[in-house]
Amino acid sequence: MLKITLPDGSVREVAPGTTPADIAAAIGPGLAKAAIAARVDGELRDIMRPLEADAQLALVTAKDEADALELARHDFAHVLAEAVQALFPGTQITFGPSTDDGFYYDFAPAERPFTEEDLPAIEAKMREIIAADKPLVREEIDRDLLIAKWRAAGERFKAEWAAELPDGETLTVYHSGSDWYDMCRGPHLASTGKLDPAAFKLTRVSGAYWRGDQKNAMLSRIYGTGWLNKKQLNEHLTRLEEAAKRDHRKIGQEMDLFHLQAEAHGSVFWHPKGYLIWRELEAYMRRAIDKAGYREVKTPQVMDARQWEQSGHWGKYRENMFVIPDEVPNVDDEGPIVSDDADWMALKPMNCPAHVLIFRQGIKSYRDLPLRLYENGCCHRNEPHGALHGLMRVRQFTQDDAHIFCREDQIVEEVRAFCALADRIYKDFGFTYSIKLALRPEKRFGSEEMWDMAETELRAAVVSAGLATADHGWEELPGEGAFYAPKLEWHLTDAIGRTWQVGTIQSDRVLPERLDASYVAEDGERHRPVMLHRAIFGSYERFIGILVEHFAGRLPLWLAPVQAVVATIVSDADDYAGQVVERLKAAGIRAELDVRNEKINYKVREHSLAKVPNLLVVGRREAEEGTVALRVLGSEGQTMLGLDDVISRLANEALPPDMR
Repeated sequence: MLKITLPDGSVREVAPGTTPADIAAAIGPGLAKAAIAARVDGELRDIMRPLEADAQLALVTAKDEADALELARHDFAHVLAEAVQALFPGTQITFGPSTDDGFYYDFAPAERPFTEEDLPAIEAKMREIIAADKPLVREEIDRDLLIAKWRAAGERFKAEWAAELPDGETLTVYHSGSDWYDMCRGPHLASTGKLDPAAFKLTRVSGAYWRGDQKNAMLSRIYGTGWLNKKQLNEHLTRLEEAAKRDHRKIGQEMDLFHLQAEAHGSVFWHPKGYLIWRELEAYMRRAIDKAGYREVKTPQVMDARQWEQSGHWGKYRENMFVIPDEVPNVDDEGPIVSDDADWMALKPMNCPAHVLIFRQGIKSYRDLPLRLYENGCCHRNEPHGALHGLMRVRQFTQDDAHIFCREDQIVEEVRAFCALADRIYKDFGFTYSIKLALRPEKRFGSEEMWDMAETELRAAVVSAGLATADHGWEELPGEGAFYAPKLEWHLTDAIGRTWQVGTIQSDRVLPERLDASYVAEDGERHRPVMLHRAIFGSYERFIGILVEHFAGRLPLWLAPVQAVVATIVSDADDYAGQVVERLKAAGIRAELDVRNEKINYKVREHSLAKVPNLLVVGRREAEEGTVALRVLGSEGQTMLGLDDVISRLANEALPPDMR
């Protein structure tokens, strides 16, 4: 008999082969109906999978929302694949994972790529499959037999993937009824009928390369969103509608901030108005780091591959780096452009090794520490084309990056001070946030003792700052740290409830060791400094994208690229309008003049679309009286003010928050 321990500590003795569903039924009919899966020694499993040994068992119900959503979305992906193959014979299946708010599946269509016009028919077929309440049955299967089955069925992508899975790994398939199956680790719900047919929606279609490599076949990816019930789905669709209105790519075009184009995949063309936002953020951050005792530096874009080998990035991160040959290219028509003997260099994907090289210049004493080196560092990372997304995921980006070199006894205080700095900055932008501690990953450098120490120090600093509380969303994330260090993460919450991971600080003892950084301690001996990697914006590109979406383009006045437009009602007021603009500019306000021969309502609509915060309307009367009619973006009507009053008001509102 097997001994199965339940969450309340009670133990049930059951025969081998008993399923969690059997135990739920033995406890009571209510639980038998509610249980949808089980955690067996912490592992999420099918409710119908037999128990093989003594175990801790926790039954999962819809109240365990995170697990329930993961299961439902995984099942929706499988139902999508089954529906597509039923409607479009000859279509090959590849992968279909769950996502943060739904699922997708990649297909190789037999005839043509799928389009959004196909989605209603696919949705209808999915609901048919759900209504059929087909059992989802797990089967362990021999690798060679499975590969032969995939090849016989013309599923070359599945066959390729099955052949590359590690030897000794148990391969499993899930059968949907008796007529369809897919290779999958699981787990799944007991049957398709456990899904709510009104709780999903297919949302879009895109292209995707097989295994994310542009050298491979182009597939059709169908996305969907899936939930536990229709109410959750409707709430999510409302959030999506609001997010679409706030899309930084759409607003960026309306406000003429930036553009992207194929000639520079993943790099941003900043227009004058967009770069004004950048410059304001850069100036704000410089004031903040100057007050906090940082020293600004600038480091090279390209460094020798040997440097990256020594730092460990060449081995751990090379697939994300742009590498270039260190030789003059062949300009003849014949022969290769680069020889086989070329040494290699790389565009920096991060700034930290270069900052260590600055630290190593000259002898450092314990009295020199902490040394805080800051850089608005431009980096390049070789992101796949399909992963790029506006300002949020780019290949060229600039970090508000700094590295603090300190002694062991200074770590907690330096991290605490950084927590206070980040708190002040995020509040200046109107964000609330949560803090997470990302712990050691499976692939990492350094000893267990070193990781224990680094994680303990970060934890202690957050406690010291008073931020390790439920109010600040404090949470520890196993396996989420960098390969060289644990890290604290700041997750901002925007105006519509989405979270964005931006700031971070990492406690690193590995890189100073690998790059031989040292200082002379009080005992006269050389010691390794601890290196704290930290950023607050994360990258300027992404932070600007977040700001644009958070404020829906209605940026705080100090960040608005155009803070005021003076618009005329009649041409008789043109001269006065020009004088108003000059007075505004003299007061440091970014102002533009609109004396076009258009109706004032047209001008108001156009400048509102461009998210201009203040529209100063002038006509004959205003010119005679030295006044303006002030229309504030988002408010109804207008206010008559004297010119001196409006200039004083806007000048005060346009001050950055740290200068008020």
